[in-house]
Amino acid sequence: MQKQQGFTLIELMIVVAIIGILAAIAIPQYQNYTTRAKASEGLTLASSAKTAVAETYQTDGAYPTSNAEAGLPGTISGEYVSSVVVGNGGVITVTFNSTDSALNGKTLTLTPSTTTGSGSAATATGSISWVCDGTLDNQYKPANCRSSAT
Repeated sequence: MQKQQGFTLIELMIVVAIIGILAAIAIPQYQNYTTRAKASEGLTLASSAKTAVAETYQTDGAYPTSNAEAGLPGTISGEYVSSVVVGNGGVITVTFNSTDSALNGKTLTLTPSTTTGSGSAATATGSISWVCDGTLDNQYKPANCRSSAT
């Protein structure tokens, strides 16, 4: 009686099929992960603008309407972000520029919302919270900007 060595063709085909099924599930998930990682650059670049808008509001009692009023450079950009712009009412708009079609041309807007406190008219008091919105798909937004609706 001969001793069997190696694997049969059926066993090898089963292993290949299992690997194919796992790859079919993993590849789309990985692509979503990389797109979310690219989108997080926008929130990172906007963090300095958020600080500048909050400081301007606390000092002047009004939101800045431009990067210059907020004390920011005219151009803020990154590898996947074409611009970070402060607009009317202190709204920060992050515009993406990427070869990734899920990001290219999409925006993420951060709108300040204040709670009033006691203080003089010259300076604003209270806290500022930020509301995320924009044309970026919810699944690609950073976790702290994602709404519960899917």
